[in-house]
Amino acid sequence: MKLSAWFRQGHRWLAIAFTLGVIVNFIALGGGEEPAFWVYLLALIPLFLLLFTGLYLFVLPYAIKWRGGRRASESP
Repeated sequence: MKLSAWFRQGHRWLAIAFTLGVIVNFIALGGGEEPAFWVYLLALIPLFLLLFTGLYLFVLPYAIKWRGGRRASESP
């Protein structure tokens, strides 16, 4: 599997982890007491990783165009 495919798959799994972290945050906030600090990190850590993988995936088409290469899925 190519590196960009790993990034794409990782980005998808990070999105799922982020969504679950946000759900846990809402449940913890609805409990009445102030939640522990680590509960906030459940959403923040995947969010920062999503930022980096998303930026890589955003720049990837421009980098391919800049290098003059073609993707494997493109036919000549």
